[in-house]
Amino acid sequence: MMLSVTLRHRFAGFTLDVGFDAPEGLTALFGHSGSGKTTVVNAVAGLLRPDFACITDGDTVLTDSRRGIFLPPHRRGIGYVFQDARLFPHLTVRQNLLFGHWFTGRGQKAQLSRVVDMLGIGALLPRRPAALSGGERQRVALGRAILSHPRMLLMDEPLASLDQPRKDEILPYLERLRDEVGLPILYVTHSPAEVARLATTIVLMDRGRVLASGPAAQVMSDPATAPRLGLADTGAILTAQIKGQDADGLTWLSTPAGPLFLPQVAAPIGRSLRLRILAQDVMIATVPPQGISALNIIPATVRDLTHADGGVLVRLDVGGQAILSRITARSARVLDLQPGKPVHAVLKAVSVAPGTIGLSAG
Repeated sequence: MMLSVTLRHRFAGFTLDVGFDAPEGLTALFGHSGSGKTTVVNAVAGLLRPDFACITDGDTVLTDSRRGIFLPPHRRGIGYVFQDARLFPHLTVRQNLLFGHWFTGRGQKAQLSRVVDMLGIGALLPRRPAALSGGERQRVALGRAILSHPRMLLMDEPLASLDQPRKDEILPYLERLRDEVGLPILYVTHSPAEVARLATTIVLMDRGRVLASGPAAQVMSDPATAPRLGLADTGAILTAQIKGQDADGLTWLSTPAGPLFLPQVAAPIGRSLRLRILAQDVMIATVPPQGISALNIIPATVRDLTHADGGVLVRLDVGGQAILSRITARSARVLDLQPGKPVHAVLKAVSVAPGTIGLSAG
């Protein structure tokens, strides 16, 4: 199933003009506040009737201005999770979860136990929303959306109102949702960390336009996107698989480029991971370094160099995947870096923080 979106809408002093395709998986609409992300999901949900739009979900036409088609929101079969959970305060968690089923007539009550187990909210069923934490309320909101048996899920910055501990609490559930429920998800965020951890596809937006779109690993490792991400957040996604848990507290990972060692990752052997490697944490050596504390030294080949904000972003090929290194122009000159040159990428094990490690659908 493929969601295809083309729309134009004029506001006072701002015109939204976008077009993109969102395949199965989690597609992140990423960009700074005011770039038009929420307007896009509202148009997909049928909460906004754009000046012009053609929005299709597979063979189903949701909006087509030329043909005069505009399905009302309740006929689109879409689950929407907002920044605030918007639970009904007078209903229990169980009643909130089943509301979508009652209202739409879709879905089966038999799904309740599966969704409750997936989101870890079994103990919350008799409570009312006022007795829940922010993270718990968002998990219940996710469950309610899933149990309405939607054809797709829309999420408008569902973690924006949460502090970091609550975000860390709910991110694993979003990963499970992406991998286990099998619904297309359109996810609005301006957090590079959320994009790197969750997205299978990225649509990068700015001032009402799409600047780039494509697979997450491809967009994140493109130096052209760095100014939009912010150089401090620029990095790439590397896929890996857990091969062992060492007695000294390190997790041994297998990657296409070779082994990596990280502080212990709480996941079973054989589990696939996606690592966000920040460009500022990657050093480059022209010969294999010796006598240093860094454990991860990966053979690499220079793909290209891009000058950015007084420095240089070097895109490296590591076993067919790409990572970025941010170095000074002087270092690039001294090392005589140029496309095709073999080098070594050096990464400290502790540079990959726990919050940057996500589970992979693979």
